[in-house]
Amino acid sequence: MVFFKKKADKNQLLKILPKVKGEYLLNEPLNKYTWFGVGGPAEVMYCPKDTEDLCYFMKNKPYNLPIFVIGGGSNLLVRDGGIPGVVVRLKNKFFRNWKLEGDKLVCGAGMKNGELKKIMIENNIGGLEFLVSIPGGLGGAVRTNAGCFGKELKDVLISATVVNSEGEELEVSADDFNLSYRQSFFPEEWIITSMTLKVVPQDAKITENIIEEHKNYRMKSQPHNAKTAGSTFKNPEGLKAWELIKKTKSNEFKVNGAEVSDKHCNFLINTGNATAKDIEDLGNMIVENVKKETTIVLEWEVKRVGIKK
Repeated sequence: MVFFKKKADKNQLLKILPKVKGEYLLNEPLNKYTWFGVGGPAEVMYCPKDTEDLCYFMKNKPYNLPIFVIGGGSNLLVRDGGIPGVVVRLKNKFFRNWKLEGDKLVCGAGMKNGELKKIMIENNIGGLEFLVSIPGGLGGAVRTNAGCFGKELKDVLISATVVNSEGEELEVSADDFNLSYRQSFFPEEWIITSMTLKVVPQDAKITENIIEEHKNYRMKSQPHNAKTAGSTFKNPEGLKAWELIKKTKSNEFKVNGAEVSDKHCNFLINTGNATAKDIEDLGNMIVENVKKETTIVLEWEVKRVGIKK
């Protein structure tokens, strides 16, 4: 049975989507799913019941239907015009299940990184502490090869299960993702549904202490309780993005309600009334100014998607 949040006759796309066991949401506001708190709606949001439901949808969806997957929304800027087509969100409990198999932890892609803390402490395992401090979900962590405190996802990823554009479920090894600094190379239309991570036996107290150290560091050096997407720009090889921003005084720029954090200038902040355009314009101003003053071109780490308004 298909559930609609609003009347189906208001959107022609709903009429041609396959009947699924999950949920379709029409014109679902995306600002409530992103850490910036901005952005227009998804034309349709699809929340699959389970992997079987997702495979059926992908196999029977209209040809060339735009698909975008949204996870924890921490490294994402949705533009004010929203996202056309279907936005897939793995919100159901099925995609947050986990199981421990010796030195391997199998997790659903819908699980939030912070949920790993309880799993590790209760099972006396470690090795994933760095992930706990990264905002967002595990699926997005794979796509961006998320990392901090000297570790990246590629250091602990064994394999991942994906559903491709034809609705086939595939097991993909970590090597096949070609993970590198803040990026991976595999088809955009692939949807990660679960992953297998390496863990090590470790006393719960040690794990707890490491996580607490990471938390304290972030509290002191990065903005918190603020609408931000995390690090805005990738570090150029051998350099620090925040140092370039500060050196060129780009941290003094503002665009309406969008400004640079005074705690860490590689973080952009929505002070409350910024639009996605304000935030993107501010970021582009910083890129242009750093290029003008240093000839170095900063590359966005935050993913920008959707239609400009």
